[in-house]
Amino acid sequence: MTETRRGRPRTPLLSRESIVAATLRVIDADGVAAVGMRSVARVLGVDAKSLYNHVDGKDGLLDAVAEHLLGGLVLPEPAGDPRADLRAIAHAFRSRALAHPGAAPLVLTRQLSSLEGLAPVDAVLAVLLAAGAPAQQAVHLLRVLLATMIGTLLREVSAAPSFGGDDGARRAVLESSGLPAVVATAPHLAEFDRQAEFEYAVDLAIGAVLARIDLHAAR
Repeated sequence: MTETRRGRPRTPLLSRESIVAATLRVIDADGVAAVGMRSVARVLGVDAKSLYNHVDGKDGLLDAVAEHLLGGLVLPEPAGDPRADLRAIAHAFRSRALAHPGAAPLVLTRQLSSLEGLAPVDAVLAVLLAAGAPAQQAVHLLRVLLATMIGTLLREVSAAPSFGGDDGARRAVLESSGLPAVVATAPHLAEFDRQAEFEYAVDLAIGAVLARIDLHAAR
């Protein structure tokens, strides 16, 4: 006869994957600020201490989520056209960052040294080097492109746009501000198309980057 054990129920099997999934549930429901060992443990129905076998505290949870999201980034195959290649990478990055809007700031701000974190960096550098940028210049230009993408996406997911939001009341406030430049541009300041803003910013940055490479090559 098999003896039935009495007492506390068995702890569910934990893995890094199940912990990441639980952390995303917390973020999707209550935002990044709600993430902690206890809140994630509650979702999993385990003691918070058991999570330390898989992640190193709250920072470990946040890094694991960022790595998971970046790990799902599908980078496009290079087409040999620097402008098209950089645009394709930027849009792939945006699509993955917005897969879980509440977690997007993690993808955009966590400093990751893992392969997941370095893959987009390598893809951009490869395009810049192939376009003729020397190694040091390629790094400078990479940082310009990343700053543009990250800044634009952070505004998209973390806050309402400055003086924008498709709000008629906002437009009325702007038009009555008495500030000449604000009044003249009020209809446009009161509108915000997220995808159009991203494309405009990225295209502007890519144009400047490629022009700088061409200028360096002409010297």
